Amino acid sequence: MKKRILFVCSGNTCRSPMAEALAREIIRRQYGGAIDVCSAGVFALPGARATPEAVEALAEAGIDLKGHRAALLSTALVEEADLVLTMTAMHRHQILQLASDSGHKVHVLADYAGWGGDLEDPIGRPLAVYRDCASRLRTLVTAALARFARTGPAGES
Repeated sequence: MKKRILFVCSGNTCRSPMAEALAREIIRRQYGGAIDVCSAGVFALPGARATPEAVEALAEAGIDLKGHRAALLSTALVEEADLVLTMTAMHRHQILQLASDSGHKVHVLADYAGWGGDLEDPIGRPLAVYRDCASRLRTLVTAALARFARTGPAGES
């Protein structure tokens, strides 16, 4: 059975769908599609589209985000995931309130990737900020996938 990674942000219209799409592309190229990815938001409006800026920032990298529809985070999504990567420490905290026994598999993306810190929400900002966010996400997701492939969700060696 394939392992599953869940990316989580606030509204599931910017950061987490960009991370999901980037991860899907990296997994296809480097891991032969051996890992499933999905995304959700702690405050998502189900069915909402990705922001136009997120769509454009990824389109510039050859990745289509037009078909994305937001999903609201649920306990089931957390339980079904082997690894949950959040954009901020606050998102991690919110998930642990929802699924308190999942702490071993819920990490802030930048921490899990070995960089540390929160990834700022680009919502309402210019396209250049989304481009920067997408670039940072590519770096973080690449590192996180390498760690996950090597060590698993908790990151043990």
